[in-house]
Formats: sequence, structure tokens, C-alpha cells
Amino acid sequence: QVQLVESGGGLVQAGGSLRLSCAASGSIFSINTMGWYRQAPGKQRELVATITSGGRANYADSVKGRFTISRDNAKNTVSLQMNSLKPEDTAVYYCNADVTLLPLFRVTSSWGQGTQVTVSS
Repeated sequence: QVQLVESGGGLVQAGGSLRLSCAASGSIFSINTMGWYRQAPGKQRELVATITSGGRANYADSVKGRFTISRDNAKNTVSLQMNSLKPEDTAVYYCNADVTLLPLFRVTSSWGQGTQVTVSS
């Protein structure tokens, strides 16, 4: 199995910055795409940003130019640098990873427990 542990959420004023981190551990053979999703109260979970093992990043239009996703393949970690935060960025942020597990090389999509980000106006 694989565990994803997020850190870095919190409360920040509009215009401020936060950095989220996520570390994957367990019976990992490889990790393909890693990403961040968010879910605001009363809304569906939505994609924020993803990054492939080769470093190709994809962003939601709402965060382009403000958020930057990065990863360290050697450490199985993914980070999200969030700048110029807005109140509408308030949500629970979830880490996601497409992991090939040992010993059977089964591919699974795993989620972290979520971390709260609150942006005050």
C-alpha cells in the first residue's frame, strides 16, 4: 500500500503565500502523475495542478500564474507553491498520486487526507 501525507496548510490573508508538500511512502515501484486537487464547502473536488514524472505540469485556469507545482522523484514528494492567494482559493487541498505498487506492479490512484487552506479577505 501507499500513504500520502500532506503538510503546509493554514490561514493566510489575501495576497499572501503558502507552500503545500506531500510525501508518498510504502511499497512503491514508481509514481507517474502527482497532483493537487481541492474541494471547497458545497462544491465538487476540482483539479488544481498535476505534474508528470518527466516534469510536465498542468494547471487549472484559475491558478495559472499564481501557483507552481514541483516534485522530487528521488524523494517521492510533490509541492505546491501558492502565491497571490485569494479568498476563493479557500478549500481542503488533497494530494494525489498514480502509483505502481510492489510486488504485483498494480497501478492505483492514491489520495492524501487533505489539508485546509483558508484565505481571509
